Amino acid sequence: MAHVGLIVNPSAGRDIRRLTGGASVVDNYAKRRVAECVLNGATLIDETPSVEIMPEKVGIASYAIDEAPPEMDVELVDMTIQETAADTRRAAAHFRETADVVVVLGGDGTTRDAALELGDVPLLSVSTGTNNVVPTPVDGTVAGAAATVIANGVVDADAVTYRHGRIDVEVDDVSGQKSMAGLATVGITDRSFIGTRAVIDPSDLLGGVVTRAHPAEIGLTSVAGCVEPLAPDAPGGVSLSLCDPAQAERSVRAVLAPGMTTTVGLEAHEPLGWGESKTVEGTDCVIGADGERELELTDATVTMTPTADGPRLVDVDAALKAAPEGGALLRGSLSR
Repeated sequence: MAHVGLIVNPSAGRDIRRLTGGASVVDNYAKRRVAECVLNGATLIDETPSVEIMPEKVGIASYAIDEAPPEMDVELVDMTIQETAADTRRAAAHFRETADVVVVLGGDGTTRDAALELGDVPLLSVSTGTNNVVPTPVDGTVAGAAATVIANGVVDADAVTYRHGRIDVEVDDVSGQKSMAGLATVGITDRSFIGTRAVIDPSDLLGGVVTRAHPAEIGLTSVAGCVEPLAPDAPGGVSLSLCDPAQAERSVRAVLAPGMTTTVGLEAHEPLGWGESKTVEGTDCVIGADGERELELTDATVTMTPTADGPRLVDVDAALKAAPEGGALLRGSLSR
């Protein structure tokens, strides 16, 4: 039987950017409804897949199971809940061994946590977070339908997925060597502490590396896209160095955060190929990935490298467009 994994992050879409900017609130009731829709969408074809859901302590997964279609075999992943990002990573590591496709409800941070553990398992990320560059703005029912046609082999998974880039980061500072990774963005901020984790002050941004770029996206991807767009499945990335727009020879007007547009001084915009690194030095700074501050650094050397080893993302439109070709969605016969 085909098997679908479902990860719902109860903390996604609820950080300080609801107070400091125009980010929308995605409460847990809304996530319950989206999770319920995903399960209903998975009944699109006769061979309904089995589903496992990451547990959490606010009842989203339990509600989804209670409201699941009667023909669906659905249960919780057997795991300890820590109420941290480690829950997402552990669930994703489990699904790497058991699932044919994984649906994630969250933002860029949740998607990154899942993607770094899923390996080659197709990932369909539904936007229910704050920074939503990578996740797809799609109805949960449609997401579940796309997941089931892939899980059941109705469509060729290779034909309806694409490989997103990843940014590998190596850091050497006074406390030793560290490593981390991002999907769409790794950014460096001129701050000595992580604080709220949200990057909410554009003047703090010093630059970073992105693997995709478009003016309609958010953060550094928007800044880079104002110079030249870069498709999510295009090779390589872009390195950005930012500065005070009043002293810059070039600047762009970009969407730095939900509800926030600002002028950004652009000191350098450098295309990078796969495996081509950008190294920067920082005295007191914080490095973040996909919209969230992660590491506090002092006297640091930071090396950021775009690679082709990112997640295998589902193209929802392509998956459902291909589904009728084998007649999987057709019952009976059509008169001509």
